Formats: sequence, structure tokens, C-alpha cells
Amino acid sequence: MFSVFTDYLKEKIPITDEQLKKVEQLFRTKKVEKGKILLQLGEVCQYTYFVTNGCLRSYVIDDKGKEHILQFAIENWWISEQVSFSNHEPAMYFIDAVEDTEFVQTDEQGWNEFHKIVPAALEMNRKLQMNSLRSFQKRLVSHLSASGEERYLSFIKTYPPLALRLPQKMIASYLGVTPESLSRIRKELATQ
Repeated sequence: MFSVFTDYLKEKIPITDEQLKKVEQLFRTKKVEKGKILLQLGEVCQYTYFVTNGCLRSYVIDDKGKEHILQFAIENWWISEQVSFSNHEPAMYFIDAVEDTEFVQTDEQGWNEFHKIVPAALEMNRKLQMNSLRSFQKRLVSHLSASGEERYLSFIKTYPPLALRLPQKMIASYLGVTPESLSRIRKELATQ
């Protein structure tokens, strides 16, 4: 499990074997079952997660009890409630396991030490934060201006394997459409 993470780091940043050994001490490997909640709304986020196998998601639940999925994190993706993690504020959303999932995690102290041991990780982190911001901005614009079909096609492009792995209900929640609308969209695309 940890080798997936070290392979990712070697691909993204210059890192020595000595640095990797030190980094290994900062991150813990974990396995959780489908449905396990890692972060509750209102808690302070204690960890940042890197998925090595499976899928995590972040989501909110509105006043009517309806889930709205903000993000999926599949293999080689990071997920955290960054504002809560960095500023020790109550989390604005939940994080849980969509599938049985394996990941590595670290706390704030480990995250900061990681950047001291591997200074190039600061630039990697900056790029990750910019990618995250760009992704959320694109989703916001898409939800405001794109059709359900356009949002679904964008989802397939962003998360190709998830279209087959996830229940239709979760994909619909992510897209901001009903499961019935998603079913209609899929049928229409299949006939084209």
C-alpha cells in the first residue's frame, strides 16, 4: 500500500531514498470498510488522506436530508477538508468511504514535517491546491450553466472508472440531478 504512495511521490517530485525513509515515518497506512465516516460535519479535520486503493468522497447533507457530493478521491488522489485541517475550524462537510478503501494519512505535524524533509513537496502542494481550486471553480460554473448531459460527460472525462464503479444515485448527487434524470441522460447518450 505504501509503495503506491512512494511511487506517486517519485513521479511528482525529486525525492531521495533517504527522504522517503523519513517520510514513511510521518504517514500511516489505513484500511476502512465501505461506509466508514472519516470526518463528521463540525469536527476539526485531523488528517489529510492519499488514496492508494478504493474511493473516498466529501459531501454535505442539506436541511431536507439530501446528500450533495462535492468530490470523489480515487487512487492517487488526495482528499481533506483543507480549511478545517489548516485553520483548526469545524469541518463544513463529511468525508467517508464509498468502497472498501486503503489510504495513507498524516496529521498537521506530519504534513508540516513532510514539507521540511522534502522542500519540493511545498511546490507539489501548491499545485495540488491550485488544481483543487480550479476543479471547484469549474464545477461551480458547470452547475450554474451546463446541462445535465454536459455535466455527465465532464464527470466521465474526470472520473472514467467511476462511471462503472459507483451507484447511479451517487453520480446523480455529484452532478446535481435526480437519479431518474441521470438514467434518461445515459439512455439518450447510448442511442447517439
